[in-house]
Amino acid sequence: MSASVRLSRRSFVSGLAVLGLGPRRSLAQGFAGLGNDASGFAAVVPGRRFSFPADHGPHPDYRIEWWYLTANLKDEGGNAYGVQWTLFRQAMQPGPQREGWASQQIWMGHAAITCADTHRYSETFARGGIGQAGVETDPFHAWIDSWEMRGLDGMSATDIAPLQVKASGVDFSYALKLDASKPLVLEGDGGYSRKSAEGQASYYYSQPFFTMVGGVTIDGKSVNVTGQAWMDREWSSQPLAADQTGWDWFSLHLGTGEKLMLFRLRQTQGKHYLSGNWIEPGGRATELPSSAIEMTPMATTEVADRKLPTSWRIVIPDRHLEIDIVPLNPRSWMGTSFPYWEGPISFTGSHKGVGYLEMTGY
Repeated sequence: MSASVRLSRRSFVSGLAVLGLGPRRSLAQGFAGLGNDASGFAAVVPGRRFSFPADHGPHPDYRIEWWYLTANLKDEGGNAYGVQWTLFRQAMQPGPQREGWASQQIWMGHAAITCADTHRYSETFARGGIGQAGVETDPFHAWIDSWEMRGLDGMSATDIAPLQVKASGVDFSYALKLDASKPLVLEGDGGYSRKSAEGQASYYYSQPFFTMVGGVTIDGKSVNVTGQAWMDREWSSQPLAADQTGWDWFSLHLGTGEKLMLFRLRQTQGKHYLSGNWIEPGGRATELPSSAIEMTPMATTEVADRKLPTSWRIVIPDRHLEIDIVPLNPRSWMGTSFPYWEGPISFTGSHKGVGYLEMTGY
C-alpha cells in the first residue's frame, strides 16, 4: 500500500478548515463534513435540464463535485483487478469566482489499483485557478498534475466516449482506453438524487456502459487487461443531512446486461436512507425507493482499526434479485485525507456479476 501526497496539501487542508471540514467536525456533520450548512452555495432542486458537454465540466457555485471512475478488469490469465480514478473539486467559500491564486477552488485526486493480494493507492492535491488541475469540456479533459482523463477523437458528448485515462503512484500505474455505445444515465429522478427525507440531494448522472482495455503496472510488472467500467458525475452543496455519518454505495454490472446503482446513507437516529436505480440493457433507468431495497451486511473485516461490512446480501423483490456480494480484496482501504473503503466486488445468487463498493464514514 502506498500514498503519494503532492506539495499543495497545506493549501487543501487550509481550505478544509475554512469550510469546517476538518476531522474534529466530520463525525458530527457527516462524512467529511458534507452535512454541514451550505449557506451561500447554489442549491440542488428538482427539474434540472442537463446539457452536454457543458455538464461534464465544473459547477463552481456548488460546494462539492466529483468525476469518479471505477473498473472491473481481468488479465489474460483470468486474474481480477480493480481500478479507480477520481477527481474532486471543493469550494472553500461561496460567492463570485476569483481567478489565479485567489481562486476558492481546491482539487483532490485519488487513484488506486486492487487485486486479490494487494491494494495500492495515491492521493494528490492542487489549487484552482493556476492550471494545476481542472476540467475542460470541448475537447473534454479532466486532469490533476500528470493524471488525466481525456476525450479522444470523435468523442460523443452524450456517451462521454471514447476516453483515455492514466494515473500513477510510487509503485503502480495504469493507462487505459474507454469506449461506450450507449448514452449517459440520469440517476435518481431524472438526475435529481435524493439523499435524505429532509431534502438533501445531488445532481447525479452516470456512464455505466463503459468497456475498457489497456495496461496496469504493479511493482514494475505490467499486464494487459480488459473489462467493464462505470463513471459517476455528481455535484451538490449539502449531500448529507446533519445526522448522516456516511454511505455504502454499490455499482453492479449484472451478467444479464442490466446495471444497478444502490446506496445506503447511515443515520445516527432513525431508519437508514436507501435509494438506487435499475438500469435496463438499453439504458432506461427506473428509480428504486427505499421500500424496494433490502441491504444487509453479512460479514465484517477489521482494517485500519475499524470493522467494516465487506460482505453483503442485497434483495430487490420486485426485480426478483437476491445476491450475495464478496470483495476481491477485503482490505481495500483508502488511507487518504478522508479515509474510506473502495474496491471491486463480485456477486452470485439470482444474478451473477461484478461491481464496486464504496464505504465512507466508518
